[in-house]
Amino acid sequence: MSSPITFKILEDIAKDLSGSEVTFPTFLDITFQVRTALQNPNLSIEQLAKLVGAEPLMSAKIIRMANSVALNPSGREIADVKSAIVRVGMEAVRTVSFAVAMEQLLKSKQMKAFEEISHRLWEHTAHVAALCRVLARKRARINGDEAMFAGLVHDIGVFYLMSRAANFPELVADKVELHNLLVGWHDNIGHALLSALGQPESIVLAVQEHEMDREVAEIKTLSDVLYVANKIANRSSSWRDPEVDAQVDTSMLDAIFDAETLAEIIDESEEEVQSLKTALGG
Repeated sequence: MSSPITFKILEDIAKDLSGSEVTFPTFLDITFQVRTALQNPNLSIEQLAKLVGAEPLMSAKIIRMANSVALNPSGREIADVKSAIVRVGMEAVRTVSFAVAMEQLLKSKQMKAFEEISHRLWEHTAHVAALCRVLARKRARINGDEAMFAGLVHDIGVFYLMSRAANFPELVADKVELHNLLVGWHDNIGHALLSALGQPESIVLAVQEHEMDREVAEIKTLSDVLYVANKIANRSSSWRDPEVDAQVDTSMLDAIFDAETLAEIIDESEEEVQSLKTALGG
């Protein structure tokens, strides 16, 4: 049974997501690094895409802008950050990064209480994103950039829930209740948030289903890629608090991969993780 505070947060979120504006703080440092990178006249589209892609809300806003009627008269939907940047242009990225940075700057102090979980969540997110890219290329034969974006935003619901929980000190102090809120609601909240931000249906559906336990005989779709990547990452880099939550069941992986194949996928994804961290200066 959820506490009255949890119910209040979920009620407030439902109201917010039904409105026209959605804002919340995530990684202030990453946002400022994107802004600094944009000052470099030699910055490539690939470098910018990697930096922007590490900030979920900024990525979502830029992709939404690229898919707007004004910038997409052909109706061809874009779901990856690099293509979105090419379509909207550097100046639009600069504008969006400034807006997101200001949103975060105004609210960042509230998130101090979540510093430890935010760090674990970023580590987990980086690994899922990298694994998504590798699995998309090697198994599903789908767009690797789109898959990586899905990995970067798959736990966006956790960030959003933390930003709302920060306004309730008694909930922040209740480790078990807070953890139950984040674990139990982040996938549905993430789905609703990305939908409100106008993201492609393939991304929205994959995020909604990434915690939905099921059998996957063959990795074919974006939802399959994200689900399996999340399972692999949970073996070594879970964001969940081990003092509060049981270890995530990842036994389904043994039915898909032999030990050698899984090790190869993990090794290749580690190169992607390090590349991403290098781009972010950390």
